[in-house]
Amino acid sequence: MPNGITVKTDDLQKSARKYRKDLLMMPVLALDASLPFMSLRTGIRYSETVGELSGDAQFGPYSVSRKDIDDLAITPRTLYTYFGSVQKTFEPNQIVQTLWGADITKGDGLKGTDMTRQVVAYLCAQLGKNLNKVLWSAVRNDKGDKSKDLFNGFDTITTTEQTAGNISADAGNLVTIEAITKSNAVDILKSICRAADEELTDGPTQLVVPKHVFWDYCEDYKVTTGSIPYNKEFKQYYVEGFDNVSIVPLSNKKNSPYIHLTPKKNLLIGVNQTGEEEQIEVERFEAFVLTLVATMFFGAEFESISKERLLVATIDGKTLI
Repeated sequence: MPNGITVKTDDLQKSARKYRKDLLMMPVLALDASLPFMSLRTGIRYSETVGELSGDAQFGPYSVSRKDIDDLAITPRTLYTYFGSVQKTFEPNQIVQTLWGADITKGDGLKGTDMTRQVVAYLCAQLGKNLNKVLWSAVRNDKGDKSKDLFNGFDTITTTEQTAGNISADAGNLVTIEAITKSNAVDILKSICRAADEELTDGPTQLVVPKHVFWDYCEDYKVTTGSIPYNKEFKQYYVEGFDNVSIVPLSNKKNSPYIHLTPKKNLLIGVNQTGEEEQIEVERFEAFVLTLVATMFFGAEFESISKERLLVATIDGKTLI
């Protein structure tokens, strides 16, 4: 145990209360690998109904008698945020060593450091990193005890909607592709964009892929295009011929059975961050050991699965390898 380090329970509790708002945000901020490509919704306690208004209205030649009586429709979708909790038992000095290393945790190296805040913030960040890992693959399990059991990830929601027939070739939001390799990645990613509804590729949108698909695309692009003037970099973050479609490779998409073509605002991450139910506390239940007690709402959902907002590419339910 490093010399000269004393972390009091009361200090940790005061730190947790003082920085409660910042600490509650730490798990969210630790999603930084994914959040730039998604839309964060705050203030959601258990659920919020989102939806898409559909219908039509058109100008025609002036007429006092013509009336448009076609119905407007709202297709509702519910963004669920599930209430999660954690009790993390830890010995503070072990966390200190992880944060600063053995050499720094001796002598004057700790002077002026807000130790108590750093210990709790570190653990809060770990909570967020583990949520990020399962952002696509999580499956809600009331009896589970891990991040993967807390909520339904985007891939899980996709599978549910596909099984229900709401994501399908007939609906225009599903396309079946070949297994992606270094020799066909360019053609396949272009074929996905070509299969999409034109409105989906008119504005800025994203092709969210596993990282290996991105590297295969870069390899294939280099061979396919050769030394043309605009082929100046190995990394290619846009699908050729579709300037509005950016390729987004995410590590948490590894082993995903899907590629998603969808705009940023359609991928919703729901949290609360405002209610008293969410808390960060540090308690001492036994000698020499502290317990971080934290609660938080969290969930994910598509705002819309209409063909104008989403296209899913799959290989008959297999992973994209």
